[in-house]
Amino acid sequence: MNDPLSFWWLTLLIVGALFIGRLLAGLIWRFACWITPQTGRIALHSARRVPGRQRLVDTVVARFPRTCSWLAARFATDRFTGLPLSLIVLLAAYLVSLGSDLAEDVIEGEQIVTMDRQINAALAPIRNDELLHVFAKITHLADIMTLLAVVLVSAAFLWSDRRHRFIPGLMLTVLGSQALTYVGKYAIDRDRPDFLTFASAVTPSFPSGHATGAMAVYGFIAYAIGRNLTSPALRFELGYWASALIATIAFSRMLLSVHYASDVAAGLLVGAFWLLAGFALTEYLNQRARH
Repeated sequence: MNDPLSFWWLTLLIVGALFIGRLLAGLIWRFACWITPQTGRIALHSARRVPGRQRLVDTVVARFPRTCSWLAARFATDRFTGLPLSLIVLLAAYLVSLGSDLAEDVIEGEQIVTMDRQINAALAPIRNDELLHVFAKITHLADIMTLLAVVLVSAAFLWSDRRHRFIPGLMLTVLGSQALTYVGKYAIDRDRPDFLTFASAVTPSFPSGHATGAMAVYGFIAYAIGRNLTSPALRFELGYWASALIATIAFSRMLLSVHYASDVAAGLLVGAFWLLAGFALTEYLNQRARH
């Protein structure tokens, strides 16, 4: 086995990856901001040119008034319970599908188990002792006690800022994600990978509680901060660096050899699902307060 790379080379690679990722994400963000209005205008213009469009619409509405009314409500853009909630429900359903498929593969499939072991072995060249101690500090950002302290402080700030309607969403996100994670851990009862570093853990491996907690807690905090930002550029920066923090914590679990890659992926999916649930509850409470 080759010796790990030097600490400074590894640090340079990681910092470079973060800033290259920032550059690529910025380019994708700008392209999406440019293409979305263009696509919308083209689609609207094309729809208006369809012969007999209005007659067809009137016929369908007259024949299926309740269904059309329900669909119109689901696609309304003037309230959260319209199109935004519909998109959240669709995305949440997609995350459930991905998570259930991943859990089934872990339970029944040898291919994903083999891939997990190969990824764990492939990380050997970057398991430098100094870097491992850095990532051990990073992984502590998603320890249970750390997350509890972060949640309590965040709730206190939200309350003092008179944004108490965010607190139920935060609690739903945190408690729901942790409950589902520990049910999954003991229901599937997957063994941990071989402990190749000084780090160890006692609970079952699948899914990763640290990845779940990082996604749920730091994701919701980024949402709560970004919700009142008016600058799209600031929202993008907040979103990217919060995502980078979550990804770094998730990666630390694999680098320290306390989780397989599929454990981490499952934890991120669980956290993302409950994060969407927290968004939905918060936006619903805000909408109800406005009316």
